[in-house]
Amino acid sequence: MPDARLRERTERANAPDPAFDWKRIAYLVHVSRALDRLEEETLVPERKVLYQFSARGHDMAQVMLGSRLTHAHDGACGYYRSRPLLLALGVPLADALGSDMGRAGGYSDGRDIGVVFNYPNPNGCPALPMAGGVGAQYTPTAGWAQAIRYYHETLGESAYDQAVAVVLGGDASVATNGFWSALTIATTQKLPMLFYVEDNQYGISVPSTVQTPGGDIARNLASFGNLHILSGDGTEPGEAARLLEEALGHVRGGEGPALLRLTVPRLQGHSAQDTQTYKPREVVESEWARDPLPKLKSYLLGSLLDEAEWDGIARRAEADVEAARQEAEAREVADPESVTANVFYEGAMQARGGQWTRGYRAPPSTETPRPEGQRINMVTAIRRTLDHELAINKRVLLFGEDIGPKGGVHAVTLGLQEKHGADRVFDTSLSEEGIVGRAVGMALAGLMPVPEIQFRKYAEPALEQINDCGTMRWRTNNRFAAPMVLRMPVGFFKCGDPWHSQTNEVQFVHNPGWQVAVPSNAEDAVGLLRSALRGNDPTVFFEHRAMLDDAWARRPYPGDDYVLPFGRAKKVREGDRISIITWGAMVPRCEAAAADVSADVIDLRTLMPWDRETVLESVRRTRRCLIVHEDLRTGGFGAEIAAVVADEAFLDLDAPVSRLTMPDIPSPHNPKLLDWAVPSVERIRAKIDELVGF
Repeated sequence: MPDARLRERTERANAPDPAFDWKRIAYLVHVSRALDRLEEETLVPERKVLYQFSARGHDMAQVMLGSRLTHAHDGACGYYRSRPLLLALGVPLADALGSDMGRAGGYSDGRDIGVVFNYPNPNGCPALPMAGGVGAQYTPTAGWAQAIRYYHETLGESAYDQAVAVVLGGDASVATNGFWSALTIATTQKLPMLFYVEDNQYGISVPSTVQTPGGDIARNLASFGNLHILSGDGTEPGEAARLLEEALGHVRGGEGPALLRLTVPRLQGHSAQDTQTYKPREVVESEWARDPLPKLKSYLLGSLLDEAEWDGIARRAEADVEAARQEAEAREVADPESVTANVFYEGAMQARGGQWTRGYRAPPSTETPRPEGQRINMVTAIRRTLDHELAINKRVLLFGEDIGPKGGVHAVTLGLQEKHGADRVFDTSLSEEGIVGRAVGMALAGLMPVPEIQFRKYAEPALEQINDCGTMRWRTNNRFAAPMVLRMPVGFFKCGDPWHSQTNEVQFVHNPGWQVAVPSNAEDAVGLLRSALRGNDPTVFFEHRAMLDDAWARRPYPGDDYVLPFGRAKKVREGDRISIITWGAMVPRCEAAAADVSADVIDLRTLMPWDRETVLESVRRTRRCLIVHEDLRTGGFGAEIAAVVADEAFLDLDAPVSRLTMPDIPSPHNPKLLDWAVPSVERIRAKIDELVGF
């Protein structure tokens, strides 16, 4: 009798965890295998799929994870080997195959590689838009996690209680900036975030021991603060189930982030083209010996399934994949002329991301300034605008390095944290990747983040996130967008240097999907900033250091309702002898230089979009064009303007299109050297005289 009770307790302990739908898990693992096999054996050789990444070996535990992401406000972001997760979240099989084949519909309408996926998931947890760069998924997921906490704790929305953000990555990704930045964010903020690391011991051909000492990130993070760490075998169904439940239970319970490392075999090469010749034969054999599919069968047979039921599940998966293949192959390729659509918001609302999808409606506004009181500088104007929008819109959050009690290195945010609270205006860790990446996740969750990069030059570590954010609407074909306002001081101030005085606006113009504002004065700064804060596209908002307290740039506050549409230039002087095109700190210099000549001085105010019509109308009338900017000459935005003028107004010109810029050097520090390098009033005037007298 005691032996019978012992056997009963043992059988109960070894029985499949009832929290998991094991029949569905078995079905989806078979589906994943059938998809991989179809692509590898048929669609890749037929060149119907051009990029293929097998999930074989990773599939079982990943499906199990996806099956537990059932909260309405969960969010997950994977990487190129995460299709099993999508299957568990409910992505249609024809979309999965059709996207790999680049056909219309699916993840991107053929715009992006099929393994670079997204899934808005109207029925629950979305698969946030992944990016092609390794490690780029981590910080946006941290932003989603911070948004969960903000909705729950600050806005008091109980529906967000126990929601989690989950990020998937391979063992090679733990060496990236994104991983460490997200880890810092999640642990210092104690966010509801699960780091799910699939360790297959190789990053393409590089062993995991090159990515992290000893090849075990879980062991190496054992003393990391505020992080619950779990590690185990992702090929053992019972063990994987126990670890997943513990990890998710920890995070859902409000106890902070967790990291779960599961060892899994990569049963195929990195991609379909990878022959794995770098792996010794005994390694390949040992990996196949750990195949989770036979282990899953052994785990379920006799307790939940018999052999016939298992075979029936496999046959149903094969049949469903074949039906999906037929549907996917019947899809056309998208109309090539449609590929220019959805770079920016065009009136059709994206499925997810941005405050507009969450019920936000901008208050009434006017494009006519209503001046109030005395002239104020740009610092005060920007601060007042941020203050007002924070007050009327609880979705607005400001963050960056030193913007809290210090108020920013230029005092633009001074006093805003004290007034609006540290949950809405807060300092961040020193990581530009983390600042912009978390803003992406917050925007995807429906907030309006306003991250600050302390100086333009410091944006370089965030360029991957900046590019990924800007292309999001286009590459998901309007399924996702991440509107935000990225504030950035630029340019010289009293002196220069290579680190704090760079402009290089053209780099951001060259990132598709970003609006770019370059206000020269307080009134324009108010109108453009408010337009961006209430808009539905990501915006780079440049704040020129020399103009923040410049007397010329001071204007009366134009009112709390004033908005200035992007792409509308302003003539600060009007004349008929020459057109001078400029922006930012060069506007007052050009105005002063043109004091004694009849000239149109045009302040573009925005570079993306820019007001081509106003420029061309002016040039056709004055028949001369001078472009002045602070940025370098080669490849500067002035070259784009010159090319458009030459293309569309060449026959109207009486003189060559001319540019006056900095030479192709970093900004020099000594004021005398700086004054020589930056276009001065005297040099601008001399150039005007040269062109007028041509």
